[in-house]
Parts: sequence; structure tokens; C-alpha cells
Amino acid sequence: MSVRIAVLDDYQHAASTMADWSGPLPGTDVTFFDRAITDQAELIATLTPFQVIVAMRERTAFPRSVLEKLPELKLLVTTAGSNAAIDLVAGGELGVTVTGTRAHPPGTAELTWALILNLFRDVAGDDARIRAGQWQTTVAGDLDGEILGVVGLGRLGARVARIGAAFGMDVVAWSPNLTAERAAEHGARLVTKADLFATAKVVTVHMMLSDRSRGLIGAAELGAMREDAYLVNTSRSPIIDAEALRTALTTATGPAKVALDVFDTEPLPADHWLRSSPRTLLTPHMGYVTEKTYRIFYGDAVEDIAAFLADPTTPLRPLVP
Repeated sequence: MSVRIAVLDDYQHAASTMADWSGPLPGTDVTFFDRAITDQAELIATLTPFQVIVAMRERTAFPRSVLEKLPELKLLVTTAGSNAAIDLVAGGELGVTVTGTRAHPPGTAELTWALILNLFRDVAGDDARIRAGQWQTTVAGDLDGEILGVVGLGRLGARVARIGAAFGMDVVAWSPNLTAERAAEHGARLVTKADLFATAKVVTVHMMLSDRSRGLIGAAELGAMREDAYLVNTSRSPIIDAEALRTALTTATGPAKVALDVFDTEPLPADHWLRSSPRTLLTPHMGYVTEKTYRIFYGDAVEDIAAFLADPTTPLRPLVP
């Protein structure tokens, strides 16, 4: 009997073209799923026959309640090197090996700047207006000389900060453990959290989601922002308090515009309030969705599967609790 492999959340029908699923995996049966399966019972019923599952980042969760009802599952591959939506402890107890892949980090930083530039220059709006017969109806803002506030100066935040400095922006940064020396290494000045939100023209979020960062940006931070400020989140949605953001966007408080690439529920439901919210620029979690990233993700996933099928005792890139 052939090994059955499920490749999940292949929204763009890209997985089959980004790696060779046949040559390295002879005798396997690969099924690509192009939709999100959000109902847990449906997910279990769909995946019950599969011995191998490839998950795209955290699009589909694998808690204990799912893993324990997939008795055929032997290998769960997640793209990238970590996945908070997989219960690694349960996987180990149930005999499910979990492996990861390499990644290509620049994509999210590049999308961050696409959003920032569109907030300043309203490229999408100008495109719509010129198609409607209009011409030069707005005046754009300038990046040079403005303050860029970076919340979280890790790998991605540092890249965003350096690009901001190249645009001539005054880059300030804050995170709980950030030092002045590290900030200076990336062309930024360390400031307090309060000062960052009160002074920055653009606040961009680049922190990992944890108990400490959940709800980090709430009513106080949003209310302290300049009336002409922009807020950008390409990190994780729960870092910004959802109700506080909704209040800020429907009242006179908070930033002038908000750009979001991440959401509490993904895909974003058709009736979600953000779809009709004023002062927003939305993209469907596209930060890491680039050709280079996908080729690394899926190419490594095939390598992980081939190695496991050859010798289950020595998996490539295993993830442990």
C-alpha cells in the first residue's frame, strides 16, 4: 500500500509546482488541498487516511484533540522552523514525528514596506481614481524626516529599521529587552514604549506572539498615537487588542490608518467587521508568500518526507517541545 501524503492549505495551487513530489517520493500518493478546513470534525474525517501531512505555517492547527484522532499519522511536516499551532508534546506521546523546514525571512519585511509606502502614497487609490477618469486628487506624505517606530527589533524588525533609515527616516525602537547598543547597530534609537507610540508617524510591529506580547498594543497605546499616524502589523494579530483596535477605527481616537496582514481568524470571514472598516489597508497574510519562500518550504518538506520514509529513526529538522 502506498504512503498517503496530504498537503494542506495550498490556496494558490502552488505546492505541486514548487517542488518535485514524484522523483524523491516514489510509491506515494500526494493529495493537495486548496481550501482551509476550519471545522475540527471535518479536518479529522478528511485527514484520517493519511500517514504524512504537510502543514503550511499555522494555517491549520493540530492540537492534541486532533492528533489523537489521526491513528494513521506518522509524520507531520510544518513549513518553517517552528509552529505554535502544533502540540509537540502530544505528537511525541502519540508517536507522531514533527519536522520543519528552512525559511526565507526577507519577504515579510518587504511586504511591510509595500504597506508603508502605500499608506504614504496611496498607490491603490490613485490607480482606482485614474481608471475612474480622475487626475491628481490627493497630496502624498513624505517618509524623509518622519519618525519610524519599530516594535520589536529582531531579525525582521531590524531589516525594516535599516530600510527606514535608508529612506531618511528617524528610526526609533522599543521592545522589553532591547538595549541601546543593539538599536544603534541597526540605525535606531532606543526609546520608551510610551514615547514610541506618542511620536512615531509609522508604528510597525515585529514581535513573536507569546503570553507577554498578547494584547501588547491596546487602547492606551492606540489612543496615544498621533492623529496622522499609521499602524502596520505583519507579525501576529493578537499582539494588537482587537476590541481596542475596532474602537479606535470607528471613533476619532487612534491612528489615521491601519495596515494589517494578519488576523485573529484566517481566512478572514466574509462578514468580519474589518472588511468594511474605514481607515484600513488589508492584505491576506502575504508576508511570507513569495516564490523563493515556497520553493524552500516545499522543497524541504519533500526532503523531510523522503528522509523519514528511508529511516523514521533519523528525521530531518525534527521539532521538539
